[in-house]
Amino acid sequence: MKRLFTSLMLFTLFGFTTLRAAEPEQCTTIRFADVGWTDITVTTALSRWLFNALGYQTEVERLSIPDSFAAMANKEIDVFLGNWMPSMTNEIKPYAEAGRIETVRANLEGAKYTLAVPQYVYDAGVKTFADIAKNADKFDSKIYGIEPGNDGNQLIKTMIDRGAFSLGGFTLVESSESIMLAHVKRKVALAQWIVFLGWEPHPMNTQFKMRYLDGGDEFFGPNLGGATIYTTVRQGYTQECPNIGKLLSNLSFTLDMENQLMDAVLNQSTNPRRAARDWLKTNPHLLEQWLHGVQLRGGGPALAKVTEELAL
Repeated sequence: MKRLFTSLMLFTLFGFTTLRAAEPEQCTTIRFADVGWTDITVTTALSRWLFNALGYQTEVERLSIPDSFAAMANKEIDVFLGNWMPSMTNEIKPYAEAGRIETVRANLEGAKYTLAVPQYVYDAGVKTFADIAKNADKFDSKIYGIEPGNDGNQLIKTMIDRGAFSLGGFTLVESSESIMLAHVKRKVALAQWIVFLGWEPHPMNTQFKMRYLDGGDEFFGPNLGGATIYTTVRQGYTQECPNIGKLLSNLSFTLDMENQLMDAVLNQSTNPRRAARDWLKTNPHLLEQWLHGVQLRGGGPALAKVTEELAL
């Protein structure tokens, strides 16, 4: 009997140790980077809601794209859901080649990212990058971008610096996503001309009648800056925290999903976390796919618990 009791104690201790090794204390809090783009904000909010429902704590830090990758490489950030490729190739390349940042999966396909104009400007003859400089006076020799340090802004700066498409006399207007869109809204209301950095998914595609410009393949890539967005993590993170890694490897999004979430945030003034929860309540069928093989933070199946949280 004594030997059996000792064996049971050793088995229990071993099992507890194994569980702790699979889910160490540093996995309790998940640190996300958010570069301030609404699409990344909403997917991050949705992911944070799911992880919170599983019993994890989450934090988010607003950083520029270069600072996001640097912080992940320095193990100050765990997860970034917004690695737009190929446009962010130069920013992530040195860290990825050194193995300090790892890619988990593609979480969105079919995105686009390049210069755009209102439909009436396109109809007036501005259909390609080469047509911009021909109408410099109407554009006031300005191209509107978003926040400083953004990869799209860097591509525009490179075009201007090189004098590509005769854009040497143009100025890049840097601000933020919301301010840039406010400029677009005002210009459209006055039927004035504007060329700006556009992308999909984003409600701008339904808010404005707009067209993307051809001819920017050398800088933004083919297919109108066709992009795939990847989930990236700091070195070794999914091995240290395999349950977190499992959910991250399951998570994928669609253009329609993100457009709906972003519309709630931008046009209906809904808090991103609230928008994420509301969307999940109306689309619970995805939970089974996303939570397949995922456990609660303390152990046990995740689906029933998350479904219960949504019902509260």
